[in-house]
Amino acid sequence: MSSAMPDREKKRPAINREWCKGCGICVEFCPKDALALDEQEKAQLAYPDNCNGCGMCELLCPDLAIELV
Repeated sequence: MSSAMPDREKKRPAINREWCKGCGICVEFCPKDALALDEQEKAQLAYPDNCNGCGMCELLCPDLAIELV
């Protein structure tokens, strides 16, 4: 019997642009540098291949604008 856990689909941040105030906290604390502020100073998943689905962005967003889905 294998002790390996089955692969789970990685969750990705969904960003509510209406709620995002562009504070940049999610960008600064993303351990994989997957997020960036766009030309409108709103958070975006700029580098999705870097995202490991850790949830730091969701946890730290003061505006509750990020949800892992």
